[in-house]
Amino acid sequence: MNPKAHEPDSLPAPGPTALAQSETLAVQIRAEIAAAGGWLPFDRYMELALYAPGLGYYSGGAVKFGRRAEDGSDFITAPELSPLFAATLARPVAQALTASGTRQLLEFGAGTGKLAAGLLRALASADVPFDSYAIVDLSGELRERQRETLEAEVPDLADRVRWLDALPATFEGVVIGNEVLDAMPVRLFARLGGVWHQRGVAVQDDGAFAFADRPVDPARDASDTALLSELDDSDDNDSDYVTETHVAALGFTRTVCTMLARGAAFFIDYGFPRHEYYHAQRTQGTLMCHYRHRAHDDPFVYPGLQDITTHVEFTGIAEAGVETGADLLGYTSQARFLLNAGITEALATIDPADTRHFLPAANAVQKLLSEAEMGELFKVIAFSRGIDGTLDAFASGDRTHTL
Repeated sequence: MNPKAHEPDSLPAPGPTALAQSETLAVQIRAEIAAAGGWLPFDRYMELALYAPGLGYYSGGAVKFGRRAEDGSDFITAPELSPLFAATLARPVAQALTASGTRQLLEFGAGTGKLAAGLLRALASADVPFDSYAIVDLSGELRERQRETLEAEVPDLADRVRWLDALPATFEGVVIGNEVLDAMPVRLFARLGGVWHQRGVAVQDDGAFAFADRPVDPARDASDTALLSELDDSDDNDSDYVTETHVAALGFTRTVCTMLARGAAFFIDYGFPRHEYYHAQRTQGTLMCHYRHRAHDDPFVYPGLQDITTHVEFTGIAEAGVETGADLLGYTSQARFLLNAGITEALATIDPADTRHFLPAANAVQKLLSEAEMGELFKVIAFSRGIDGTLDAFASGDRTHTL
């Protein structure tokens, strides 16, 4: 790979070991593109860049989660931002466990283990009975970080945690996925001159990756053509337009909701309902990359070393879950969900006179709730089986009617 072909000047250069890992992955991707005849669908490129065994961003050893670029991280999530996020989420989790009569938890993509530790601590403090906490994570490096976090923060509860290599056939309890759906591979489509193309990846003469488009074939791309036709009907179909479809996230949602025999599944992520997601003015889609706390839109920079993500289309997620027979428990903004669940009461337990602890906590809560930060962009959607009614966290401000 020519590393200068996709290396924005604003991004810090990786070290030689990381660059060598990225080059190894690039060689593997080039070989797959060649075997496929010179063109690879973008969702397959994204899958390899994120999940290729031992080399992908999430399956390799990148630091990923942290507060600043200097620690080698690329972004920060809500559980890393404040322990009050986990302490607050624990309340609807506890309510769902009690309402469903279940005693197990399962988390997808547990990051550094901060959310798991916080939930375990809060549930134990509230005397909520639970038997086990399972984690599904593809990264061996992250599993080790999770173990270290749990042993350091909740040593008396760490023995209840187990790691799964595959999903159970059925599960009774509460499922949690914080910023999981946005990391699912997406298909890219571009309307150019009034004609829809699927956007894929090819290799240039210098070895660099580049976007390459081919006209959509209704037979080959049948699962996406209905949506593309709807977009033509709903906006100016002469204008160029780039967007994504979310086959992997929809399939994952169906799998989880089918697996859920009793209990609830919470997904927290950034995104929009369909009518906002596919708005005529969103002409470049939502594809975004994160590297050392800098956001940019080039997915070919340092394959395997940067995060590649898109926003979540929540209407499709809701439909996928309901198709399995699960109930849609609720859908609302992160701010409304956390306020309903009592985050301000949790903050009030810290003495304002103790400025060393109170001010950072208040600043973090402001970021979690503010419309200009995470409060509005992030949404919470939940599905259930065997729970009558809704939960307190969705009792006010539910937006299910907007899906």
